[in-house]
Amino acid sequence: MAAAAAPSQQASSIFPKSHVGFDSITQQIEKKLLKRGFQFNVICVGQTGLGKSTLINTIFASHLIDSKGRFTPDEQGRSTTEIHPVTHVIEENGVRLRLNIVDTPGYGDLVNNDRCWDPIVKYIKDQHSAYLRKELTAQRDRYIQDTRIHCCLYFIQPTGHALKPIDIVVLKKLSEIVNVVPVIAKADALTLEERQQFKDRIRDEFAFHNIRLYPYDNDEYDHEETAVNQQIKNLIPFAVIGSDKTLNINGRTVRGRQNKWGVINVEDENHCEFIYLRNFLTQTHLQDLIETTSQIHYESFRAKQLLALKESSAAGPHGGSRPISPSADRELSRNSNRMTMNGYN
Repeated sequence: MAAAAAPSQQASSIFPKSHVGFDSITQQIEKKLLKRGFQFNVICVGQTGLGKSTLINTIFASHLIDSKGRFTPDEQGRSTTEIHPVTHVIEENGVRLRLNIVDTPGYGDLVNNDRCWDPIVKYIKDQHSAYLRKELTAQRDRYIQDTRIHCCLYFIQPTGHALKPIDIVVLKKLSEIVNVVPVIAKADALTLEERQQFKDRIRDEFAFHNIRLYPYDNDEYDHEETAVNQQIKNLIPFAVIGSDKTLNINGRTVRGRQNKWGVINVEDENHCEFIYLRNFLTQTHLQDLIETTSQIHYESFRAKQLLALKESSAAGPHGGSRPISPSADRELSRNSNRMTMNGYN
């Protein structure tokens, strides 16, 4: 009997002679995704008084977070005192986005700022941990609600000089566990020349301290995606201005700020880079931020946790590290085949 022909290593393209109908799969996927809706989780990190809440409201053209700023010059300044997630469902042209915004306490204001970043790092890791617990449950939900942080907007004070030492430390810590997008807040405090010099100086510091920021290099990107990402890298950190107020400029309603020198239109690229940041977050990279969180940051966390659980199990009841959850050790044995397939053995 003749030996069976070996399968081809590279599939060839075949074009049916008549319409089959599987080209509708994209519409099928879109219909299911639209019905389910989408989730995007953003955490805002930075010192007090940099307009974190205001910028989020400006990006999504909605009142999502109460501003902590002063309404009158003599009013006592308000601030976030604890990590506070707020969830809103916003809809645009039939697309529902469940937006989870996490506001964090401002840091760097105290005399002793030692390890002031720990609560923020712990919160991000806790979201990974909660997701992993749900994954390891024997009877898990059909759709696990994704509370993992997809994007960290890191707010830089517009000093015009350099990053503060605390900024460098916090950026290095965060960039290891989350997609970090740095922004220069309240950029109207700088002239255009000062702003560009500040951006150049910050980029040099990012490179010197080896701070890995989003978007990352990826061999899977095509030429167009690589070109778009390079444009983004040339803009980072985004110099932005936020405003909850709408103004009328030449018969058009825009978000902006009025001062004694004139009107600042936050959507005018000649005034600031807000429009580039918004398009980046919502129009071009929203899905990639979600996928990168899952494929890079969460996968790294998951591998470390499962390996630790495996070592703990091998060491017996009195050895190794504590499991991530009471039932995790039992679930580990049930999922051993899956772990082997994913390269954990």
